[in-house]
Amino acid sequence: MAKFSKSLERWNDRFSVEHYLFGKEPNHYLVEQQKYLIGGRALAIADGEGRNSIWLAQQGLQVDTFDFSPVAIKKAQQLAQNKKVKVHFNCNDWQSFTWSENTYDYVVGIFFQFADPEDRKELFAKMNLTLKPGGLMIIQGYGEKQIQYNTGGPGVLENLYTEELLQNAFANYEILDSQTYEKEIVEGDGHAGMSSLVGFVGRKR
Repeated sequence: MAKFSKSLERWNDRFSVEHYLFGKEPNHYLVEQQKYLIGGRALAIADGEGRNSIWLAQQGLQVDTFDFSPVAIKKAQQLAQNKKVKVHFNCNDWQSFTWSENTYDYVVGIFFQFADPEDRKELFAKMNLTLKPGGLMIIQGYGEKQIQYNTGGPGVLENLYTEELLQNAFANYEILDSQTYEKEIVEGDGHAGMSSLVGFVGRKR
């Protein structure tokens, strides 16, 4: 509990800046998957200040999202109001979010690498549970070389991704995209500079 409180305090402090820590624009890899977004319900995992969930709503989807920081949620609600879209925001950590079975057509996780391998296994299982058969899993995260760049991310090697890790985690999925690449990104102060990235899009069988 002390560890959770310390983490929440740290993120509340980070999000308390006047500007948007990770910017107001959606993640570039998510935008590249726009062709797959043909309506339905989406869940955005730990979306902080709301940039990705709001963009998903702008594509005509019904969007739920959660983050454990009330400071981030307040900023996300303001951004949604400014952009005139509706998103259902939940102030929860991933453990207390209601993961209902076969609910979403899309589950989107962008840079949610706070989970260590043990927690990540459980989190991935919950994401799989809540995605409908035929639905899409869209994930963008930092790859192992990100340790060298130090331009964002958890700074912990075991929390970083490989293509193999994601393919094994979602082994029953038809892989639509799986890639490791390096790219200079500008997503607010939080993600800025040359980065090692992993992208994954899979369709649940």
